[in-house]
Amino acid sequence: MYRDRGQQPEHEPHPRKVAIVGTGKVGATFAYALLLSGLVGEIALIDVDRRRAEGEAMDLNHAVPLSHPTRIWAGDYPDCAGADVVVVAAGTAQRPGETRLDLVKRNATIFEDIIPRITAHNRGGILLIATNPVDVLSYVAWKVSGFPAPRVIGSGTVLDTARFRYLLGEHLGVDPRSVHAYIIGEHGDSEVPVWSLANVAGMRLDDFCRREECDLGPEIRERIFEQTRNAAYEIIERKGATHYAVAVGLLRIVESILRDQHTVLPVSSLVSGYYGLENVYLSLPAVVGRGGVQRVLHLPLSDEETQALRESAAVLRGVLDGLDID
Repeated sequence: MYRDRGQQPEHEPHPRKVAIVGTGKVGATFAYALLLSGLVGEIALIDVDRRRAEGEAMDLNHAVPLSHPTRIWAGDYPDCAGADVVVVAAGTAQRPGETRLDLVKRNATIFEDIIPRITAHNRGGILLIATNPVDVLSYVAWKVSGFPAPRVIGSGTVLDTARFRYLLGEHLGVDPRSVHAYIIGEHGDSEVPVWSLANVAGMRLDDFCRREECDLGPEIRERIFEQTRNAAYEIIERKGATHYAVAVGLLRIVESILRDQHTVLPVSSLVSGYYGLENVYLSLPAVVGRGGVQRVLHLPLSDEETQALRESAAVLRGVLDGLDID
């Protein structure tokens, strides 16, 4: 029998709870993936369009009898209280032909409004930012929230890395889950492929292709990277938005947090002292657990990759300087 969310018997453990701010395509798809995962007992949906959030909650609740016992409701910012993770997917969407950085001023203004509303009711959870440009907005959320940096995380290049691994797997004829390769830096046009460390079964790509007689020369590598970097533009041009893969990426991050898995994920986090970088959010492989980002791994990059990462950070720092956030 359904119980009001406030009527938990004292002997029951407190259920895991995720609040989702923004129930557009990304937020709603993530809520659906979260329900099917069975990870949490409560999902609160918050949106400036309350009726939309109510409709999403109704639709999701009708799937509960076919999936996992979960309390799902449309609420407001006070419903962020007690959430282990607050996922922020609110903001204006990327338009066809528009870069992620073109979004920055519109969405930074929105964040300066909604982040204090979240933190007024939740000071102990994790903020997981999905809105683009995610690196810039994660930094804005960190500054506005006053949270310790490890508890403000951006979805970063988790999606880009998945695209990269998928395309490499397709080209090499192996399961993408057996490809170990990262995209680092900005989640956007200045992102950096780490070719020097990419491998299959511990074999660097050059060794793998030599033994397997496959071609992965400079032109093919450049084509794969361009397809990775431009995937969002291609998808948005065709269907208006990307939301399935990013929702699964968010789910993977939330799972690592809630289950304290210490999974290495290329999330966007505050980088200080790595590769000479300071005071900027960007993606590097990080150990993610119950407290958020536990530590950032220092990859042994090539000189070319290190320079490209510094240039990516400079792009982001330049945008932040223009926002007058500090």
